[in-house]
Amino acid sequence: MQWSRDRILTTHTGSLPRPAALVALYAQRANGGAVDAAALDAAGLAALRWIVPKQIEAGIDIGNNGEQQRESFFLHVRHRMTGFAGQWERSPPGDVARYPDFAQARREQGAGRVAVSHFRPPRAVGEIRYRDAALVAAECDDFRAVLDAAGQETASGGFVEPFLTAPSPGIIAAAVLNEHYDSEDAYLTALGEALRVEYETIVRSGFLLQLDCPDLALERHVSYQNRPLPDFLGFVERVVTVINRAIANIPRERVRMHVCWGNYEAPHDCDVELQDILPILRHAKVGGFVLPFANPRHAHEYRCLEKLPLADDQIIVAGVIDTLTNFVEHREVVAERIERVARAVGDPRRVIAGTDCGFDTSAGMGRVAAEIVWAKLAALRDGACLASERLF
Repeated sequence: MQWSRDRILTTHTGSLPRPAALVALYAQRANGGAVDAAALDAAGLAALRWIVPKQIEAGIDIGNNGEQQRESFFLHVRHRMTGFAGQWERSPPGDVARYPDFAQARREQGAGRVAVSHFRPPRAVGEIRYRDAALVAAECDDFRAVLDAAGQETASGGFVEPFLTAPSPGIIAAAVLNEHYDSEDAYLTALGEALRVEYETIVRSGFLLQLDCPDLALERHVSYQNRPLPDFLGFVERVVTVINRAIANIPRERVRMHVCWGNYEAPHDCDVELQDILPILRHAKVGGFVLPFANPRHAHEYRCLEKLPLADDQIIVAGVIDTLTNFVEHREVVAERIERVARAVGDPRRVIAGTDCGFDTSAGMGRVAAEIVWAKLAALRDGACLASERLF
């Protein structure tokens, strides 16, 4: 895993805007419509070829495939793993439910939107197994081919380091209703073993693995919104244990863990505090964490890194760009956010500048216009350059 050895490196959390035609195909399939598989594959590959140079042009050092060949950061597993079928409606987050007027406005704003919803996932109705490692290997091969082409065509030569994302067993266990296994532990174990295939294939293909684990914060105000905090913390402990088993064959410096409170605009006043979950997260055998410090609810929590410091070999990807607003952050704001985190960590080499979350975590659900996404990533680059001048 790259460190910011002589300047602050830049990255993001994975999902980037998808072309409208690709979103329409994903949404049609998710809603039960017939979609030509070859046309979908071709559209995904074309989007991948577009998204990699766009990141390099914007100044991203540690980039990925933008999740263009997936409909969502986790729902793609229903096409790669056995045991999933049907659909169900998840309960709304607690912070939305407590404000009825806001909840109604939110429903009206989303009416008629062409998108894939995280809150209408499938059910688990049979044994969970990864169908074939070739499914994720093909995604890795496509990314490698596009990287090689982009490296030849761009002046910078490409990314300093490429990464690919994969979901936590916990977000699938929380979102995909279990109607097969006799306990949560059995369900989590099966998911962990299946996802091990995806995790190991990504790393074996030469990419940094980012584990997307919103469940380790988000589920406090979704699945556990009416239960005591210790119950939720027990869930976090169980998921971290399963993750550690699933990545046991991967060097910790090849894995970073992204944790967030949900990538949606809402009050977020039911969110669990970072200080409550960080002691458990620190048991994850990973080389670093990706945490949001730009949004108004959690911007102050970088201070937790002073009280609960990372291990000496770990880095922090600090979210310094908000992915839910079309404001383009000023480079001074970005630089100040980076500098605050660097002071808390005590070593700027262990800080990478990133985004709070993805810009399109489920196809069509992004709130930031695509052209503004690139402006925000350019602001990330400019702020990182300014912070580097002051920190190094």
